Amino acid sequence: MTTAKLWEPYCGPAPAPGDWRWNLDPVPLGVLAAATIVIVWRLRGRERALGLSAILVLAIGFISPLCGLSSALFAARTVHHVLLVAVVAPLTAWALPSRRVGPLALATAFQAAVFWGWHAPSAYAAALSNDLAYWAMQLSLLVSAVWFWAGVRRAAAPAAVGHLLIAMVAMGLLGALLTFAPQPVYAPHLLTTQAWGFTPLADQQAAGLIMWAPAAAVYLAAALLVLGRWIGPDQPVSRVDHAP
Repeated sequence: MTTAKLWEPYCGPAPAPGDWRWNLDPVPLGVLAAATIVIVWRLRGRERALGLSAILVLAIGFISPLCGLSSALFAARTVHHVLLVAVVAPLTAWALPSRRVGPLALATAFQAAVFWGWHAPSAYAAALSNDLAYWAMQLSLLVSAVWFWAGVRRAAAPAAVGHLLIAMVAMGLLGALLTFAPQPVYAPHLLTTQAWGFTPLADQQAAGLIMWAPAAAVYLAAALLVLGRWIGPDQPVSRVDHAP
């Protein structure tokens, strides 16, 4: 029995190199179209631009060939997840009206728990075996990250910087563990990476490096931006709500 039969991910079986298929499932296409209409109708100015940018990144993740490629490579799946939590989520948090969202510490812990939880080998395998589990993974990653970034937006600058650094460490630590793991741990990709020139372990190491470096760097850059605005001589601020 082949891996393709064992694992039936939402984005379809692992494509071969050169098979840049698009996901034309009417459900995500309809959801993205409806969200675009709502954004154009309800938002204005910067908020509209941020909302439409979030829709574009979602389309890259769920409609473009990245969706299919993530069935073949864990590194591509990692790019997909990083786009959700570190790009779509902050864009969404700043596009929506600023509201109280509860303790930032709880949001930070919940986001880390969700991200680490879905990257446990058994949970990840379940998400690539069942469409309901797959969408539970995607929605929980996005919602937890939007909660975190909305909390950062509302927080006083010192708290925002501290929790951004905590999020950076959580992302980087998971990346480091995957990078230095002595063997591949994600069964759905044991037979899907070779066609793309990767061993399963090399693919996992590439995914770990993505989390460890560029993904963690997003949180560091955000912390430095908040810190710079907080201590800057021209316009010190006590909250992050003024950040783009």
